[in-house]
Amino acid sequence: MQGSVTVRMAAPAEEIWRLVSDITNTGKFSPETFDAEWLGGATAPAVGVKFRGHVNRNGWGLKYWTVCRIIACEPGREFAFTVLGRGGAGLNTWRYRFEPVDGGTDVTESFELQPTPLLRLYWLMAGWARGRTNTDGMRATLERIKAVVEDPTRQS
Repeated sequence: MQGSVTVRMAAPAEEIWRLVSDITNTGKFSPETFDAEWLGGATAPAVGVKFRGHVNRNGWGLKYWTVCRIIACEPGREFAFTVLGRGGAGLNTWRYRFEPVDGGTDVTESFELQPTPLLRLYWLMAGWARGRTNTDGMRATLERIKAVVEDPTRQS
């Protein structure tokens, strides 16, 4: 009930982290989440801050929104949030880790579903398909971020 993808980017970890942690950029990179907005007067990432993501599930028309809470926010190292269910419990955690390497940064995006009985049943029934969709989506997201941070014409 989890997966991850790592892509090496020729850019500093702090620069990539700034793009990822500004959730208003999400729609530029994600193949499913087409927009996101800060909630509760927030304008920047911090642990505990909430935001709303607008999702086009599987890219074929099921559109909905989710409220998320940031659970890790370390510039240049990690950014993570959990998708909240009814009652505020975390259902799915999305995490970005930034590992400096020679000439750039290894960026890992991952997801992990909480092991609730309902989510275990879901994963048993549709996990093979959803896992592949998530992996493809994470790779697309990271490749789109890479294209931006490695663009020589981009102004920092």
